[in-house]
Amino acid sequence: MDPQEIKALIEAGLQDATVAVDGDGRHFQALIVSPEFEGKTPIQRHRMVYALLEEHIQADVLHALSMRTLTPAQWADENK
Repeated sequence: MDPQEIKALIEAGLQDATVAVDGDGRHFQALIVSPEFEGKTPIQRHRMVYALLEEHIQADVLHALSMRTLTPAQWADENK
């Protein structure tokens, strides 16, 4: 799987998300910033993203994804 494919799937499933994905074809790292994460715990956020990618994970096309899931406010605070 290509990082751009993963990026597109996440962006399609999370409204107004900013997504950056890097990886080697099986193991990926993602930074995901979305207003949909407001009020959600980190586990809830990760589950939201995994739900978008479940078909590819089940097919073992996507083996591993580590992610940082932030709200826009959290992202802004980190980039002051």
